[in-house]
Amino acid sequence: MPLYSITPVSQTAVLGLWQLTESVPDLWDLLPAQPHYLARYPDGRDELRARQWLAGRVLAHQLLQEVNDTPATLHNDPNGRPYFAELPGLGLSISHSGEWVAVLLDPRGAVGTDIELVRTKAQQLAPRFLSETERADAGDDAVKYSLYWSAKETLYKLHSRRGLVFKEQLLLDPFGLREAGVLTGHLLLENSRSQHQIHYQRLHPDYVLTYALSEFVKW
Repeated sequence: MPLYSITPVSQTAVLGLWQLTESVPDLWDLLPAQPHYLARYPDGRDELRARQWLAGRVLAHQLLQEVNDTPATLHNDPNGRPYFAELPGLGLSISHSGEWVAVLLDPRGAVGTDIELVRTKAQQLAPRFLSETERADAGDDAVKYSLYWSAKETLYKLHSRRGLVFKEQLLLDPFGLREAGVLTGHLLLENSRSQHQIHYQRLHPDYVLTYALSEFVKW
């Protein structure tokens, strides 16, 4: 089952989900502007990562058709952030984990999304990316650790700024775990602070998804 859903998440933004079942040749058949992407195809990746890369671009093009009919091709900026070169004002974020691929697109500006397979790795790495308050809130819950990681990745992608220290500059308020909800995130920079809403959902018992739009409150 390839295209799982396309969901409006605001008046302008759309979120697409792809459940990865296709082979590499099947995904190439679905991708427009093949010479462009062939020149950027990541050599040396294993088959799963190659399929994830292709499916992300297939899904991005399908979402683009929902909001704009301009022919466009995907590129990556110096920070690795994907963008459609012909539509520089359009916000785009791509994420993949295991058999799932997510793409978020918004003509109004920057976006971020992240999808994560729930696993113990997030808990093992927690001292590197979570504050003491966040670790205390997560306790022994593997899902909460994965959500904390995913939400911070989403906030990082939203701002596309290298060098951020996740445990000090990307902070999340404690939260009660539900099937879906909104987390409050804070970005602490040298000369400014901002507060963001990060939406989350349990996509599947083994996966979590987060996303954020460019709306925020400075303080």
